[in-house]
Amino acid sequence: MKNYILLSFLVLQAVLVFAQEQPRVSQLFNFDWKFRAGDLKEAQLVTYDDDDDWRVLDLPHDFQIEQTWDESAGGARGFKAMGTGWYRKHFKANPAWKGKRVLLDFEGIMLVGDVWVNGRKVGSTDYGYLGFETDITDLLKYDEDNVVAVWASTGKKDGSRWYTGGGLFRDVHLVIKNPIAIARHGVFVSTPKITEQRAEVSVQVELEGIRNKSLDIEINARILAPDGKTVAGTRGKAPQKSKLQTVEVSLPIVTVDSPGLWSCETPNLYTAEVSLVQDGKVIDCVTETFGIRTLEFSPDFGFKLNGKKLFLKGISNHHDLGAVGVAAFDRAIERQFQLMKRFGYNHIRSSHNPYSESFLKLADKYGILVVDELIDKWSDNSYWGGRVPFTQLWYQMIPEWIKRDRNHPSVILWSLGNELQMREDLAGFPTGDWGVTTYRIFDVLVKRYDKTRKTTVAMFPARAGAIGKNEPEFNTKVYPPELATVTEVSSFNYRYLNYAQYLEKCPHMTVYQSEATTNELAAPFFGMDHDKMVGLAYWGAIEYWGESNGWPKKGWNFSFFNHCLEPYPQAYLIKSAFCEEPLVHIGVMDNGKEAIEWNDIMVGSLSLASHWNWATGSMQNLYTYTNADEVELLVNGKSMGIRKNDRTDITRRNIIYWENIPYGKGGNIIAVARNNGKEVARHRLETTGKATALKMVVENPEDWKADGMDLQYVKVYAVDNKGRVVPDTKDEVTFKVSGAARLIAVDNGDHFTDELFTGNTKKLHKGFIMAILRSDRSGGEVVITASSKGLKDAVKKLVTK
Repeated sequence: MKNYILLSFLVLQAVLVFAQEQPRVSQLFNFDWKFRAGDLKEAQLVTYDDDDDWRVLDLPHDFQIEQTWDESAGGARGFKAMGTGWYRKHFKANPAWKGKRVLLDFEGIMLVGDVWVNGRKVGSTDYGYLGFETDITDLLKYDEDNVVAVWASTGKKDGSRWYTGGGLFRDVHLVIKNPIAIARHGVFVSTPKITEQRAEVSVQVELEGIRNKSLDIEINARILAPDGKTVAGTRGKAPQKSKLQTVEVSLPIVTVDSPGLWSCETPNLYTAEVSLVQDGKVIDCVTETFGIRTLEFSPDFGFKLNGKKLFLKGISNHHDLGAVGVAAFDRAIERQFQLMKRFGYNHIRSSHNPYSESFLKLADKYGILVVDELIDKWSDNSYWGGRVPFTQLWYQMIPEWIKRDRNHPSVILWSLGNELQMREDLAGFPTGDWGVTTYRIFDVLVKRYDKTRKTTVAMFPARAGAIGKNEPEFNTKVYPPELATVTEVSSFNYRYLNYAQYLEKCPHMTVYQSEATTNELAAPFFGMDHDKMVGLAYWGAIEYWGESNGWPKKGWNFSFFNHCLEPYPQAYLIKSAFCEEPLVHIGVMDNGKEAIEWNDIMVGSLSLASHWNWATGSMQNLYTYTNADEVELLVNGKSMGIRKNDRTDITRRNIIYWENIPYGKGGNIIAVARNNGKEVARHRLETTGKATALKMVVENPEDWKADGMDLQYVKVYAVDNKGRVVPDTKDEVTFKVSGAARLIAVDNGDHFTDELFTGNTKKLHKGFIMAILRSDRSGGEVVITASSKGLKDAVKKLVTK
């Protein structure tokens, strides 16, 4: 009866919320900025003339991806020179804001940046992967324009080991709220006890504006199920005369009956709506989504989600998104998740920094498990790009990171760093223990804000004492790094063959392969103990900018997918390992292979192609990737034999090699996969004719939002008169776009080209090219045309809504 009365009260309270003036407004502040590259003088001043030579654009924006490729800039940062840029925005202040607090919320400025409002400096960041808010209430003018000016810099060349991008690369919001309010990231929802019958839900609310005050403020929280129905509610009171700047209040725990659990297959999301009520009026309201699920880690079983054993099958990548650089567009992230799900992945490690808020929201939506990482090294010098030393900022960085991300059910583990045991100075404070003390200090601060998750550090593949590959003790003293023996989960980059030896020395460790090399294909996956280990994340499984091993390659391409997210043949091998669905795929050897030594291991790739257009009379070597028992290969209907899938050898499992297969004059090649003699899958390649037309494929035609933020990816292929892709077509394609959208990038997936993504023209690469369109803020028809000399045009009419 008590719960029923409380629930009824909260439903009534919700009605009152909507009947009153909005107590809080969070307004997207991404549109109509002005930008100019270069380190300009006095561009922060209100009187600065930003009319001439300033470009009008909308955020998010990466100015570095627009710069020319520069061989002298070096491959680590993607052959892009370091640079700066200025952003300015004029806006009117609404008189309704008087008496309220007005804040600017920057989700990130890459890599470092400063903010001015009406000529006064109001905020800075020295770690652009994390955001900040700044109060501009007292600086606002209500009778004339207000001006926000932002200086952004990519920092020094050695301030990062990879491509960072530059500028206002994530969302900016204008937040208007009352002086008494819920603090930044101030709602924390956890589920301390879960059974099939019910789940306990704990809501903690952090308040600001009540210091040394005696006020009658009620805190209400109602819990909404995934279908939007209210299923529980709780309330409490603000403390009196607190001497703290902000104060956390834990509301009475409530129960949700028959909870819908969050999992990879059923990513059910609940909502907590929290409101502050004073004198019968709602003065603030915040909503947070969360999931009901349990996490368990143990050396006995590795990882369990909701009490069920689960092995992580993942990717470890940097944060860039192909042709848009690091600009954090939701659609660019979403298509990555959709690809991952199709290929059997369930996990991403956010190496080596916190990704965008929208990334985690989409991970929640798609059921992708995230190992959320704070930073690369714990150094004040090497690989640190900030103007203030890291050891003077960590205590600010960790709370912002944890409080921002702790409500996301997709986040299962906090990773505090990466590859520290190369040099002692990379491991934090000089305590002489390879970072053990630094980790313990950081862990205490993490647990201050979230006790529901464990912590880890992704370790460089070194031995204890930082013994490296070329030292004589490397193969005789196979001891895990000191730090890996004390972290709550022991994360190792590579070296899966040594895990059993590590566990002989330290059997208490719960092992996770935080980076697996793509060069070894499926072996790192098959080579782990799936019953007792957590899982793995393949390093660089999607091509990214930076960390190139040589011009003209613009980044890392030892990958399963190119930077347009088109799969290489090897992607299907991993799919055959990750998925139970029967599969077979042909990969024909193309232009040799590449290999380099990286972090004491060999990495590289074998160039394979999935087409059957070769020289007449040639002999081809190829692979068939399959999870079936056997494969029969047929060329123009003639059998080349039947070969078994050797599941006893982890380096050959699901891989069948075929040598000297006759191409003849073309035709077709078919791989037929069988289990117990019964066909379960097949893959067919055909020799194509000459390209005659362009074929256009729109990725998301039915759900293109007219919000000024949504992207549409349009793929174009050169095809013959039977509609088959002709892979050797290299003609130039020109795009024309009209209507309620604009073209923002053109990409062909070539990681070696010196061409930029700006403009509307580019050559086909392997018969492929892609246009990226951004919607306007008003709906309407969009017409896109792709044309190339000698080929029939491709045209699509689309609608934004």
